[in-house]
Amino acid sequence: MMANWYEPVFRGVLYPAYESGLRRRRTLAYLAEYQRSQWLSDDELAALQWRRLKALLEHCQREVPYYRRRWRELSIAPEDIRNLDDFAQLPVLTKQDIREHYDELKAESLRDQLLYKATGGSTGEPLRFGLTRESNDRRTAVMWRGYGWADARMGRRTLFLWSGTVGAPSPLHRLKDRLYNAAFARRMLDTFRMTEANLAEYADAIDAYRPDVIVGYVGPLVQLAQWLLATGRRVFRPQSILGAAEALHEFQRRIIEQAFDAPAFNTYGCREFMLIASECEERDGLHVNADHLVVELHQPTQAADGAHTGNLLITDLFNYGMPFVRYLNGDLATSESSPCRCGRALPRLRRVEGRQLDAIRTPAGHLLPGEFFPHMLKDVRGLTSYQVVQTSLDRLDLSLVRGDGFDEQSLAYIRNEVSKVLGDSIALHCHFVDDIPLTSSGKRRVTVSKLP
Repeated sequence: MMANWYEPVFRGVLYPAYESGLRRRRTLAYLAEYQRSQWLSDDELAALQWRRLKALLEHCQREVPYYRRRWRELSIAPEDIRNLDDFAQLPVLTKQDIREHYDELKAESLRDQLLYKATGGSTGEPLRFGLTRESNDRRTAVMWRGYGWADARMGRRTLFLWSGTVGAPSPLHRLKDRLYNAAFARRMLDTFRMTEANLAEYADAIDAYRPDVIVGYVGPLVQLAQWLLATGRRVFRPQSILGAAEALHEFQRRIIEQAFDAPAFNTYGCREFMLIASECEERDGLHVNADHLVVELHQPTQAADGAHTGNLLITDLFNYGMPFVRYLNGDLATSESSPCRCGRALPRLRRVEGRQLDAIRTPAGHLLPGEFFPHMLKDVRGLTSYQVVQTSLDRLDLSLVRGDGFDEQSLAYIRNEVSKVLGDSIALHCHFVDDIPLTSSGKRRVTVSKLP
């Protein structure tokens, strides 16, 4: 077992040598910056955020054809935007806008320097986007800060109940993954293969690895916790547990904490921005990374207690390569206006809704997290949107909206990946459709279980 000395050595020697030396990234410098700015006063934090936002808007006017044209059509100039109320008058950016104006959203001087990622599309529409190296490094720094609030510091023994590998990675790729995870003191467990019958294996893996921290999709964490409570099985006690990918509801938190005898923390992020908000040690709402992002509630409604609920609009203050300004990401959130006992002025969200993905069940007792489909389908070429519906234990209906590039190979890949995790206990029926209907709230659900 890796001794307790490894964490300070990794954090103080190995990670700086790798990240700052070998990879020449500025992640650690940005982390130090964010560690300081989290303690700024309300006024200082607001002033910092505003300076960064103004600089981004001026850059968009100079460098990004989409915003230059769009704002000109609306007779808006960056110098007219003097505060956040003015900023809130700018048009929102939707996924459809990004698809229709993909190249026009790239900064002219940076378009050849972008890194690219793809979202899984929690609303059933995968999205490819570009970002600068600085933005990528800052996102990693913000992630380390937020995870650190839950004692999930770099170099700590961490077990992930996470997504499995899709496709057929090369032996070299698998070797790199093993070395990377070993260096970071990580053990990865594939929740896409979790069933009622093999939950003891996951418990055994926790006992064997003895992690300081467990990070996992909320659904599988709850499933494993319920099994532990039902069977009376006790496992090695981690110091903290982080839930991700879905909203962690209070009843789920209680189940996880009772089963693992450890505090559970809620986090919120999306592929387009990585970590957006996370709970501090007080676990009383999620602190928004306002020194890195601008997060707004679009057309909010007010509750009796003064809290506001609305669709999230997010602006990355540092992605100068392909800026998303007032991006409507499809999630609903409720604000929290009272100060946090931790002393951080970073604003809070009381809760985030809209991320719940229905799990898929099989006759063999397999409970497949809904995250499997966004994870697997995000890289399928030519797939415009999709939806999975389960009406019985032995049948899945997958509706696919095809675009340019979708072919028989794309379909074969989908069938193969589903078969790898579900076997032949459930039949997959693929349907080509022209569109996927929206819910009454205007969202498109990825996975829909109609089982009782």
